[in-house]
Amino acid sequence: MQITTISFLKFTSLPNKYWGLKMMQSANKYLADTEGLSFYRLWGSGKGKGFNPLPDWSVYGLLQVWDSEKDAQSFFDSSELINQYKIHTSELFTLYMKNISVNGTWLKKNPFEKAVELDPELPIAVITRATIKFNNLIRFWKFVPKSHRSLHGNKGLIYTKGFGEIPIVQMATFSLWKNYESLKEFAYQSKHHQEAIRKTRKNKWFKEELFARFQPYKSTGVWEGKDLLAFY
Repeated sequence: MQITTISFLKFTSLPNKYWGLKMMQSANKYLADTEGLSFYRLWGSGKGKGFNPLPDWSVYGLLQVWDSEKDAQSFFDSSELINQYKIHTSELFTLYMKNISVNGTWLKKNPFEKAVELDPELPIAVITRATIKFNNLIRFWKFVPKSHRSLHGNKGLIYTKGFGEIPIVQMATFSLWKNYESLKEFAYQSKHHQEAIRKTRKNKWFKEELFARFQPYKSTGVWEGKDLLAFY
């Protein structure tokens, strides 16, 4: 059964931040021929917990899609890349997830295979990813702060972060929610979020987009001093 992992990496000292930046390119040599790895993306991140075009030099992400949990576990147990990350990071947190649903494409394909049905009582994670049309960049980024207002103070939101493959143009968000009801409340009752959806469709801001939901079931490490699944 296919699973997806997302790892968050935090670098604190200046030398380690520089090392983390270099690994955005150098890590590819460790990942290219990894057994059981069907898709991966190395991510930089934006400042704060929302969606921000300004870079956060201390936080990076690694998204990986695996043929099985056994393949993923073998990588995290023995990979030289992970060993190096452990040396240079102050925190390394990995979330294991099974795909519930996906709409859209990522680099003209869908990397995720549905593995489970939604259990509305369990935690739910969401990944959104888009390539923004060049002539829409200014309009898109001007609207972002307003569209994310409803995230602040949302009791059902455990964690969220904006990531980027190519700064400004290819962007993604990750969010972790207590349960489906929490996500649904934001998605369908937030007027700012609904306005963002309408503007996106009307103005055709994106060249490509994808929306995927996952059921997290396992985690390793800590993030911001805690296990993000500890509430579960």
